[in-house]
Amino acid sequence: MLGSQPLDASSLFLDPRTADASHSAMARGLLGSKILEIAGEIRELKASGREVCNLTVGDFDPHQFPPPPQLVAGVEAALRAGHTNYPPSDGMPELRQAVARYYAAELGVRYPVESVLIASGARPILYGAYGTVLDPGDKVVYQVPSWNSSYYVHLRGAHGVPLTVQREHGFFLTPEAVAPHLRDARLLVVNSPLNPTGTVIDPAQLAALAELVVAENRRRQGTGQKALFLLFDQVYWTLTFGAARHVTPMQLVPACTPYVILLDAISKSFAATGLRVGWAVAPPPLMARMRDFLGHVGAWAPRAEQVATAKLLDAEPERRGWQQAFRAQIEQRLDALHRGLLAMARDGLPVEPIEPQGAIYLSVRLGLVGSRFATNEELRRHLLEAAGTAVVPFQAFGLREDSGWFRMSIGAVSLRDIETMLPRLRRALA
Repeated sequence: MLGSQPLDASSLFLDPRTADASHSAMARGLLGSKILEIAGEIRELKASGREVCNLTVGDFDPHQFPPPPQLVAGVEAALRAGHTNYPPSDGMPELRQAVARYYAAELGVRYPVESVLIASGARPILYGAYGTVLDPGDKVVYQVPSWNSSYYVHLRGAHGVPLTVQREHGFFLTPEAVAPHLRDARLLVVNSPLNPTGTVIDPAQLAALAELVVAENRRRQGTGQKALFLLFDQVYWTLTFGAARHVTPMQLVPACTPYVILLDAISKSFAATGLRVGWAVAPPPLMARMRDFLGHVGAWAPRAEQVATAKLLDAEPERRGWQQAFRAQIEQRLDALHRGLLAMARDGLPVEPIEPQGAIYLSVRLGLVGSRFATNEELRRHLLEAAGTAVVPFQAFGLREDSGWFRMSIGAVSLRDIETMLPRLRRALA
């Protein structure tokens, strides 16, 4: 029988100093997000009345970049039509078919509907790929900087092989760097356009990596050794600028198709980060296993959002028109930021920006680390406090070296925000 007095649960909790010992080794070793930590600092500064240009978030402010009106209207219509129950565990049939048509029309890559799996955004697909392919201790080859690779390796208990990449290679893995590590690897991870650098992989570079995957799997035939998969994250693929062009491994090296897990979502292509619709495209047997894995996690995309996304993907003229205008707005902001940083460099300030190629990011090297500041973190704090400019150091993406590289994101800022920030940043760097 319940007591007459309400329970004060806080009085029964374990002492925080000893409670951690009762948690799993995985949970104890899992680090929190550096970007979320920085977000907390920004909120505090804004609450105190400070003006902050927030160039940290890999998200879209809906006041700056609202999703397509037909997508929002489609969700509302689907809800009114009663699409409020569970969807099928591998996704609504109409959306899986629409994804297959979308890739055939836009990328020239044809997949059967059995190759398409829908989930609630890109993160569950990543987690599902790691969980479906890897056993604890299996080897994953990935680059640094890169988004969240180290976290997923840790969550799976895998053995990560992080390879530091260089600007002269576009911040992407080279075949020469990768080849020595593939003989016993199970997963090679590539993301283009790349978060955090905003660069796009050279087609010849990607083709060479895909050829390595094909050659390694041919070597394994008849040995009993499990296949090596290439996890290709292309969530930013519709956002390329200038001469940069997006290509997939399958377009370049068709023989790699049985070993590629393609990751995509509406989050960045349609400024719909909160609607949580993503998908994987891969060989049907792998998709069936990933469906079962994610089914136990319950990582389904909401049914109404799936119905609306299917209609959006099939509405080719309207979709393309919206994406063209959306891409132009992003490019306009990235170009304004790039021009401002180049002007500082011409005036002798230690600023080295990379011309935007893709995604919503611009990479810049600030040559004050090692002279005025001991670490990237010290410089980041200085820029936030002295210039009201919030940026993310590459350490948040796995890089260990304090080399002065930072990511700037335009997803939550206006052109005016950038224009008023640049003089403050100039003064802080002078």
